[in-house]
Amino acid sequence: TMSPIQHGEVFVTEDGAETDLDLGHYERFIRTKMSRRNNFTTGRIYSDVLRKERRGDYLGATVQVIPHITNAIKERVL
Repeated sequence: TMSPIQHGEVFVTEDGAETDLDLGHYERFIRTKMSRRNNFTTGRIYSDVLRKERRGDYLGATVQVIPHITNAIKERVL
């Protein structure tokens, strides 16, 4: 749960994701319904990268911000 004291007003998507109000503004401006898939956090990105590392996707290479984290962000955006 996001604290309104720390984050300001909370926007809740139709599928129940609590997000920053900015996502609500984007939804209105582009007239497109947003969902939890349109909101990703640093924690979720790092969690996905660590899960891939533990699964062996990086073949034992040291996980680094560049290229692993930046690639994970690009994969979500594109």
